[in-house]
Amino acid sequence: MPIRVLLVDDEPLLRMAFTMVLDAQADMEPVGEAGDGAEAARLARELRPDVVLMDVRMPGTDGIEATERIVAESPESKVLILTTFDLDEYAFAGLRAGASGFLLKNALPQELLAAIRCVAAGDAVVAPRVTRLLLENFAHHLPSGTDRGQDDRLGRLTAREREVLTEVGRGLSNTEIAAALHLAEATVKTHLNRILVKLELRDRVQAVVFAYETRLVRPK
Repeated sequence: MPIRVLLVDDEPLLRMAFTMVLDAQADMEPVGEAGDGAEAARLARELRPDVVLMDVRMPGTDGIEATERIVAESPESKVLILTTFDLDEYAFAGLRAGASGFLLKNALPQELLAAIRCVAAGDAVVAPRVTRLLLENFAHHLPSGTDRGQDDRLGRLTAREREVLTEVGRGLSNTEIAAALHLAEATVKTHLNRILVKLELRDRVQAVVFAYETRLVRPK
């Protein structure tokens, strides 16, 4: 089955360009277009796309609010944020809203296609260290009124799983975590999968965000 993609951008020419790129792929199918966030959330409910390619800066309902709606209402649809800058408060907000990653708008077509395939397969499209850098730059936006360090979900983890989650939050790859904790890389992957299930998280990016919000990892 082809990967079904919903395109969201307030610029028709950009949507046309993305459609042309996707149409040329045997394993992808553009199923709809939206010019604002409200329309994107509605189409996601109706069309159930595998991936939503989401611009963030749009008039009316922006891509952040749309991402929150889609994650809540259409959890089978993964959101890939498009942003102009790699260290952008919108990208940060998008990851916290539940996006599975972000991509620069000036990315090459092959990078866009690889990102869509990656997200559709359930992986996150942000390198671990880039995620960490992004969170460290915008960690002051984390909620301060409510201490999420007391999140009850942390109690579901074993001591080893908390160690693995902490290293994930620090931006280490599975290989680096395995070396740091003297584990096999396959064991790290098993722990990470269990962590995602126990914490009800979608992917590695959300695990990093959770680690920061619960103060397992603190920005330097």
